[in-house]
Amino acid sequence: MSDSRVLQFEVEQAGEVLLERLARGTEFSKRALKDILGKGAVWLTRDKGTRRVRRAKAPLRVGDVLHLYYDPQVLASEPPPALLIADEGAYSVWFKPSGMFSQGSKWGDHCTIGRWSERHLRPERPAHTVHRLDRATSGLILIAHKKKTARALSALFASREVEKTYQAVVCGQFPARLTLEEPVDGRAARSHATTLDYDPQADRSLLEVRIETGRKHQIRRHLSGAGFPIVGDRLHGRAQPDDPDLMLCAVQLAFPSPDSGVDVVYQVAPELRPTLT
Repeated sequence: MSDSRVLQFEVEQAGEVLLERLARGTEFSKRALKDILGKGAVWLTRDKGTRRVRRAKAPLRVGDVLHLYYDPQVLASEPPPALLIADEGAYSVWFKPSGMFSQGSKWGDHCTIGRWSERHLRPERPAHTVHRLDRATSGLILIAHKKKTARALSALFASREVEKTYQAVVCGQFPARLTLEEPVDGRAARSHATTLDYDPQADRSLLEVRIETGRKHQIRRHLSGAGFPIVGDRLHGRAQPDDPDLMLCAVQLAFPSPDSGVDVVYQVAPELRPTLT
């Protein structure tokens, strides 16, 4: 990362608090440090564990080690707004826009769907990410707000009890139906694609895609490998700089509720889905 720096400080004095120790060891103002803390770029190593810290007045112990991961480009980034689909208390369902991350890094987490949910849900709750969407992919994503719920939802994904449905716009005239089973990174992968519509002028097809596995970039790689790259795919397709964002959206999630066991279905509104026009 250009202009990025990693700063590290060991706590040698008893009674210090986080913000004061950072201010003493860097050229940043306290106001700037509070912003850096809030955006998740400061970590604390204590004993044998390392975790992200945000609280300016967090008490420190002698022997603690602070790590500040500074990258001005990351810190200046602003996430596109996510849309709350449903707040179920123990978990929430969001529409993640293209450009928002599912997971943070050591350089910050303020552009992630999890952090967005922590800042915008009322009442405020911790966020536990249980599955991911590519940064370029839009659509439905679940955020758990209790560790017990996170474990239950993760188990549903692991046992393939979550039915995931996507829509995509691809280049070319796609067959009526096609099952794609090319392994991804040496692991079994299966995607079922059905044509919903075709535009002969643009030579593009609108597809519904259901996946049985969740490999990295599975849909993008399967469709590109079959000769039908997704419009806007700059990684696995042939998108140009002036093309639209990736036209792939997770439009439906269906699974047994971790609270009641009753089957629930969440869907994306039609106006948020990719279209041929």
